Amino acid sequence: MSRGDLADFLRRRREALRPDPARGRRARRTPGLRREEVAELAGMSVSYHERLEQARAPRPSPEVLAALGTALRLTAAEREHLARLAGQVPPAPDTAHAGVPADARRLLDRLGPIPAYLVGERQDIVAWNAAAAALITRFDLLPAEDRNTVRLSIRLGGTVCSAPAGAEGEFARQSAAQLRAASARHPADRVIGELVNEFAAHSADFAAGWRDHDVRPISTLRKHLRHPELGELELDSQTLLLPGTDLRLVMYTAEPGSPSAAALAQL
Repeated sequence: MSRGDLADFLRRRREALRPDPARGRRARRTPGLRREEVAELAGMSVSYHERLEQARAPRPSPEVLAALGTALRLTAAEREHLARLAGQVPPAPDTAHAGVPADARRLLDRLGPIPAYLVGERQDIVAWNAAAAALITRFDLLPAEDRNTVRLSIRLGGTVCSAPAGAEGEFARQSAAQLRAASARHPADRVIGELVNEFAAHSADFAAGWRDHDVRPISTLRKHLRHPELGELELDSQTLLLPGTDLRLVMYTAEPGSPSAAALAQL
């Protein structure tokens, strides 16, 4: 159990909530709900809730976590993250060095012209198809430690791939959410901590997302890619979790009938 991370998560989720106008218009000096309001909604004493937010309370029970999840309007991903921070879910087994299932590799191959790759919880790119290599980079020529979406974004960001106006920082926040969830699943993983420090020093958006404890998944990102032969491409990057694994499938697609779709077909 990480009392400090648990306290920070509870406090930030409380501060992110908008008060119910029906509960009165009393002046507020701090954002979000007050501690006493959350305590009332969760059916617990104010003093106990205060101790939780100050990292002074013992491990909360599953019933308390369920009540807090309802009071704070947490999503399913946030409820799982809360349970892991509270030590109610054992650390996940280390799958960083597990092989890629054969059916996952077949899926990549059968996607044909759709660029796609598989990433693990550390954001390592563990498998890819020919279209992804033609679109992004020759992954096989990179050192193993650089075949990582975080490190590639630092290396290639702004040159090969960028976000359209209004979507700046979304990839950084997506990465922060995924690594924050992974760090709760693998609290002793040194590599995850190194990645977090590396990206936080590079990206203010990542650092903000990490501080916010936002673990809600972002499944689709809009991206602009500059390809040396195909030119400017406007693509959607879509992420799907492969059932029964810790792997995520990332695919790049374009609007049907668009110039970007026609360009992708030439890969």
